[in-house]
Amino acid sequence: MSSKFWAGLSNDYEKILESGFGYDVIIYVGEEPNVKEFHLHSSILCYRSQYFYAAFSNEWAEKKDGKFILRKPNISPQLFNIILRFIYCGNIELNNLQGLDILKLLIAVDELNIQPLISHIQEFLIEHKTEFLHQNPTGILEIVYQHETFTDLWNFCLEIICKDPKILFNSDNFVNLKAPLLELLLKRDDLYMDEIEIWESLLKWCFAQQNIKNDPVKWNNDDITKIGRSLHRFIPLIRFYHIEPADFFYKVYCYKDILSQDLIHDLLEFHIVPNMKPKSNVTPRKPNLKLNSNIVESKHVLLFASWIDKKDSSYYNKEKIPYDFNLLYRSNDRFDAKSFHRNCDNKGATIWIAKIQGSTQLIGGYNPLDWSGNGPKITLDSFLFNFTDGKNISNAKSGYVNDKNNAIYCYNHQGPSMGDLYCPDFNSWKYSYSGNYYPSIGIPRNFDVEDFEVFQVIKR
Repeated sequence: MSSKFWAGLSNDYEKILESGFGYDVIIYVGEEPNVKEFHLHSSILCYRSQYFYAAFSNEWAEKKDGKFILRKPNISPQLFNIILRFIYCGNIELNNLQGLDILKLLIAVDELNIQPLISHIQEFLIEHKTEFLHQNPTGILEIVYQHETFTDLWNFCLEIICKDPKILFNSDNFVNLKAPLLELLLKRDDLYMDEIEIWESLLKWCFAQQNIKNDPVKWNNDDITKIGRSLHRFIPLIRFYHIEPADFFYKVYCYKDILSQDLIHDLLEFHIVPNMKPKSNVTPRKPNLKLNSNIVESKHVLLFASWIDKKDSSYYNKEKIPYDFNLLYRSNDRFDAKSFHRNCDNKGATIWIAKIQGSTQLIGGYNPLDWSGNGPKITLDSFLFNFTDGKNISNAKSGYVNDKNNAIYCYNHQGPSMGDLYCPDFNSWKYSYSGNYYPSIGIPRNFDVEDFEVFQVIKR
């Protein structure tokens, strides 16, 4: 018979931490005047952190009166205490921390080489602090770039920026971006931005680095040499053949002195000679249709975009889709109208999807306006849709509004009510089809919602 008493063991180690009984390590944490002294145990620290193992086994930590002495001025006492709770007790509580503090905690954990926490904290940030990560993805990306172990956060921030590059390229901080990081971004196939805008942004960055004005006519030979050297590593990453002829003539050719003669010759030949093929096989950048959804996939997004633009006979493909769909709200257990409005009001056009409990059926709707206010809203562009089997888009049906005066209902105590569809502040919804507001597309009269998501629809 085997018995385990983990809770009791954890509590006893917590008492050891709090009392400091038998300590042989003193760590001074924080900066003056907020330095805190911690009395700890080298045997526990060694086997829970590679950093402490190296400090004590290689004896690069100071030793005085039989005790190791360390100083960590770059970590706050509050965050260090959280780390110690994990080291001693195996417990960590992140829910009460702000996004910035969690990021600082992650940096401290990386320095102390506590591998299990590095993955856990990244996952927590991505799942529970999405709003914080969206506020400054550029700044966070630069921080993450300095830490090789932050791969999950790196990929998440890159995805945000590639989906909406202008949050970086149009920001004041863009010209301060480190060259290797800019190079990594320009290599991306899913950097969704017109190539001429990428070229102009690169020039802006280069001129700021060299402190040279954007006036080719006034450049001397020294200016041309400096700019050419600064741009050298980036030129192969610009997809010049996918720049429109007029943009090439007015926005690229005028900088011919900083580009190679062979490149200028090839581009002129491509634009002037009929049916001339590009000398490069580089394909145009393509949008990343990866959707942050537990309910639908990219194939559904193509339908949504086509329905929004009322394309009845032909649907968009991945290369030509004109919208981005950003997750605003998700409810997995109990639908909450207050949370729905807090996340979705004043966000413009949205599309929502609900999975019907106990089935694979999906229903949803498109609101081209927004969900704020207290009453009905008028539009001729809203629609409802129904997938009898959410995995099979061939059975999809959509229906545009018949009565514009009853298209959308915005009430704080309701969800996405539209026409005859009533979405109260719980999971049981009703569809009292009358034929007056939307056409019949097979939505059940009474059903329970199992999963629910709302996406902001953004025109590219």
